[in-house]
Order: sequence, then structure tokens, then C-alpha cells
Amino acid sequence: MRRAPTQQRSRDRVENILKAACELISASGSDTMKMGELAEKAGVSIGSLYQYFPDKASIIHALAERYNEESQHCIDEALAEVTTQSDLIAAFDQLIDTYYDLFLAEPVICDIWTGTQADKTLRDMELEVSRANAQSLVRTILRLRDNDGDGATFAARCLLIMYAGEATMRLAISVPASEGREIISSYKRMVGRELSEMLQV
Repeated sequence: MRRAPTQQRSRDRVENILKAACELISASGSDTMKMGELAEKAGVSIGSLYQYFPDKASIIHALAERYNEESQHCIDEALAEVTTQSDLIAAFDQLIDTYYDLFLAEPVICDIWTGTQADKTLRDMELEVSRANAQSLVRTILRLRDNDGDGATFAARCLLIMYAGEATMRLAISVPASEGREIISSYKRMVGRELSEMLQV
């Protein structure tokens, strides 16, 4: 964002802009969204829009940041409840299913993440989020192992799990649903084996 809103009225205006952007992207994709069209739908002047978002890419990035924050909170919350190895694998399986269903149901998320590889800022953001989520997984593994283990090794393995998860979702939503479900199931089996191995003391 060009300028972070400080007053409630400004925050409401930004929320309204992002909501309108979601509706336009859901209807026809981000490629066809125009700034003028967005300003009109959000009920703001084009000048007001540019005060907060200098271009369309900044809007996509703001939406991506929002979804990333929500996903990190969801992952942290799910892992906080884990007390055993079977709990961890079950929780991770549920997270994978939840995200796949969310990606299928939310055209905006699909639009953002299918275009990630073409946008360096989004690629960097994805890596940063994968690292943060990997650290949550590492902390859970070490907690279950009573802090017995090589955190650096686990960090690399968990980063692979999280980053591969993003790639798996992009692939799964780009193929027919039946094939997508098989891809998701295969990923869950691979992750289950990796988690079981890291949890062996």
C-alpha cells in the first residue's frame, strides 16, 4: 500500500476497496480488472484509490498478505492443539483438506496464487510465509520430541513441506477435481511419512 490508513473512516474505505476488488476478481479475474472500474465499484474517486494503491499489483499484494495472515493464524491454531504424533498428522491432513476446499471455493485466492510465479514480490512473500509456517511446524515437532532433535535440519524439511504444499495446491486446482483430489491425497501421504520420520526419537 502507498499509505496505511490510520483513521477509522480511512480503514473502512480501504476495506471497501478490497471488497470491491474481490468481487471484480471473482467475476472476471485480476487480468481484466481496471483501476477506474474498481474506483467506481468501491464508490471512491480514482484519486482516493491511488492514495492507497498505486497500481493493480499493490491491490493483489494486499489481498495476498491478508490471506497469508489468515492462513498463518489457522495453522498456528491447529498446531497448538497437537499433543501426539497421530494428532499432528491428523491436524495437518485436515489443514490440507481445508485449504484445498478454500482454494476451490474462493476464485480470488486461486487468481492470486496461480499468478504467483510471474510476480517476484508474491514469490518472495510466498517463501516468507512458508518459512513462518515451517517454524510453527518445527516448534510443534520439537515440543512432541521434548526438544530432542536438530532444529536446523527440521527447519529445512518443514520448509520443503510448506513450500511444496503451495505448489501442490496450485497444481491441484488447475486440473479436474477428481485428479486434484488424488494429488492432494498423495501429498498428504508423503507429508505423513516425513512427519512420522521426524517424530521418531
